[in-house]
Amino acid sequence: MNPLASLIFTISLLLGTTITISSNHWVMAWAGLEINTLAILPLISKSHHPRSIEAATKYFLTQAAASALVLFSSMTNAWQTGQWDITQLTHPTSCL
Repeated sequence: MNPLASLIFTISLLLGTTITISSNHWVMAWAGLEINTLAILPLISKSHHPRSIEAATKYFLTQAAASALVLFSSMTNAWQTGQWDITQLTHPTSCL
């Protein structure tokens, strides 16, 4: 892999992590997780070995399921409370 591409993917990985940790909004947290996914997949499958491709595929499928769960949970929370903020979890269903 090109060293410049590797640097860009690493910076994107750090940026996605920073966005996820510092966000107060569910959609921004989801966007940070998606940036992480898109940045780490090329790093996982950097070597063209079948095991690395398999690991990248498994990671992608797991992350897609987790992303759908985060989106569903945040939409349910917003529907019940009218709030998209992560810090405003006051409804009993949201606090589970």
